Amino acid sequence: MSERSISKPGTERDDTKPELDDAWFAEADAYVGKRLVRRGRPKSENAKKAVSLRLDPEVIEWFKLQGAGWQTRINEELRKVAGL
Repeated sequence: MSERSISKPGTERDDTKPELDDAWFAEADAYVGKRLVRRGRPKSENAKKAVSLRLDPEVIEWFKLQGAGWQTRINEELRKVAGL
């Protein structure tokens, strides 16, 4: 019998322990007391909402031709028109 643990048929489970090197600790969860410390970008106070919006293909293509950030530019133009 294998040294590996028995698991569902067709799958293998490796119960070896990970090497606790710098790469492992860089990905590990961090706690201060019992509170999980969140990493990455902080939550925005003014978070955007995902919507489905139908636009003419020419409009989308024009904004895309201006380079990266085309969705942000569409949002900026809509804010201008709305007076926001």
